[in-house]
Amino acid sequence: MHTQADRLYARAKQVIAGGVSSDARRAEHPLFVDHASGAELWDVDGNRYVDYVLGQGPNLLGHASPLVADAVAAQVRRGVAYAAQHELEAEVAERLCSMIPAAELVRFNSVGSEAVHGALRLARGHTGRPKIVKFEGNYHGWLDPVLYSVHPDLALAGDARHPTAVGGTAGQPRHDADDLIVLPYNDLQAVEEVMADDIAAVILEPLLCNTGCITPQPGYLEGLRELTRQHGSLLIFDEIITGFRVAPGGAGELLNVVPDLAAFGKAMAGGMQVSALVGSREVMTTIADGKVAHAGTFNSHPVAMAAADAVLRHLDEHRAAVYPPLNAMGLRLMDGLRSAAARHGVPLLVDGPGPVFQTYITDQAEVTDYRSFAACDRAAMARFHAGLFAAGINIVPRGLWFLSTEHTAAQVDETIAAADSVLAAL
Repeated sequence: MHTQADRLYARAKQVIAGGVSSDARRAEHPLFVDHASGAELWDVDGNRYVDYVLGQGPNLLGHASPLVADAVAAQVRRGVAYAAQHELEAEVAERLCSMIPAAELVRFNSVGSEAVHGALRLARGHTGRPKIVKFEGNYHGWLDPVLYSVHPDLALAGDARHPTAVGGTAGQPRHDADDLIVLPYNDLQAVEEVMADDIAAVILEPLLCNTGCITPQPGYLEGLRELTRQHGSLLIFDEIITGFRVAPGGAGELLNVVPDLAAFGKAMAGGMQVSALVGSREVMTTIADGKVAHAGTFNSHPVAMAAADAVLRHLDEHRAAVYPPLNAMGLRLMDGLRSAAARHGVPLLVDGPGPVFQTYITDQAEVTDYRSFAACDRAAMARFHAGLFAAGINIVPRGLWFLSTEHTAAQVDETIAAADSVLAAL
């Protein structure tokens, strides 16, 4: 039953455009949460869910983590916004530089879109070049210059090897596409064919989590690293989702490729809003010397920095106690879903490293790019999501799953049992 939620939605629609504050939350019956704890949340009608959305990824340590709550409460009593420097931001930056292979200097922002925007501006300012290469299916925030070809209509997207840049919204200046080259993900030859001396940077999600959970093909990231060096361009990793989730140093550490710049956020502060642009000293000095502008009232916000300091210290100092069990729990769930699907003859492909993974309903042996993702049975995935939600299991509607350190074996087994029933109905 969702009686109270329906009443709240009707109320919200009177004063909030569309009744939700982010397009990602649009639904016939949006979830209205009353409270959350650990790996569970409860809606306003008292329904309890095992949660694999985790705020779209930030709650790596679970909801309402005491570690985060204590750090935030202590800082609020010391002050919320200073418009001045404070010790915590230096401590967090030092921690980032010690954890992330790409990080020699840091700048802070509030959300991922800002950190990515800063990376692209910095790349253009540092190289003096205008063009950016991005890939179909990669999402780098909702700002105009990069909101292209995320999940485009294939009727508009053109040839698979030479895609058309498809805007993501009305009101987007069309000239933003003039300096954007859109290419297929996981196709190194396509990048080789376009590399030229007017390309400032190549940007990508090193582990593509906004379109499934797509792993780079062997040699792909290494090839991008070599190509960008050869042509004097920068390599930018968008680690907003993968940072601190798949390894202490993000996908760059996991996959052993070091970019020139990287954007981090989400899991960095246990749900508090903070992001970071990190990079080599050579490139970041272009911000340090004032050539490229970077500003923001809420940058290095003291309360967010307190949360980031607590979370990163925990992940760094207790990495052996955090990551192996997190990976193991994710793999246990993935294996359970595969077995349940096999029992019922459902072509469920389960792919990802464990702390984040994707379920696809498809006869394809693998999903390697946006076009193969688009070929999956997304209507069946919508039914799978709806069935899980009705059974008290909350996942990202497109089939993405996030694990936290607070998910227990009992909760995972409950999830597998629920999935078994839903898959039987499919």
